[in-house]
Amino acid sequence: MGTLELTNITKKFGEQVILDNLNLQVHDGEFVSLLGPSGSGKSTIFHLIGGIYQADNGTIKLDNEIINGQRGTISYMPQTASLFPWRTVLENVVLGAELHGKPDKQKAFHMLEKAGLKEYANAYPRELSGGMQQRVAFVRSLLSPQPFICLDEPFSALDEFTRLEMQKWLLSIWEEERPSVLFVTHNIEEAILLSDRVLVLGEKPANVIKEVTIDFKRPRDEELTLTAEFLTIKREIYQTLRGVIDD
Repeated sequence: MGTLELTNITKKFGEQVILDNLNLQVHDGEFVSLLGPSGSGKSTIFHLIGGIYQADNGTIKLDNEIINGQRGTISYMPQTASLFPWRTVLENVVLGAELHGKPDKQKAFHMLEKAGLKEYANAYPRELSGGMQQRVAFVRSLLSPQPFICLDEPFSALDEFTRLEMQKWLLSIWEEERPSVLFVTHNIEEAILLSDRVLVLGEKPANVIKEVTIDFKRPRDEELTLTAEFLTIKREIYQTLRGVIDD
């Protein structure tokens, strides 16, 4: 299970209100993307879910259990791969599971094979390209025992071609495992292509000002981005974001 629910979340830093009565839900096995202008509070939401920050008001529940201020309840993948350079690829991907008990190295090898990295299992991060390092980080997230994954702009540092390849790869792996995912991105096309729902945040103090359900059948590929239906949704989200920035 991996159902996440944020109810009436308020967070201040000093006198500045970052989030005000934020309500957000991700259902079990659902892929949800968060879009919003820079500084709207997307990273703050992740830090609250991960227990790094404590909400001033409201509750955060994972599978109906309150997790306010608790660390270790979710798996988190940051913008950079954040691999330990002294650990091999295999040792890096089993780290999360290692911290919570005995890691399953056979499953880890299987996941690395699906990621096209089996031959790099005993290599070190410095021997991998940026895209390969991101694959390692995502496999590590999948192998962690937590039922929920937060992905914080994991492809933002990659070039456009590598980013597209990573999106396709992420979709193929996610569709097999179907973990619950909350994904932060600034890229509208990426959000639509990957997600079941897209949530648009307004300016601070942030709340969800628009929710868009993405009904395209899975599996999906990049050809979808050229269809009239896709472009209609992209335009709708773009105009919402544009209105936020203009205001």
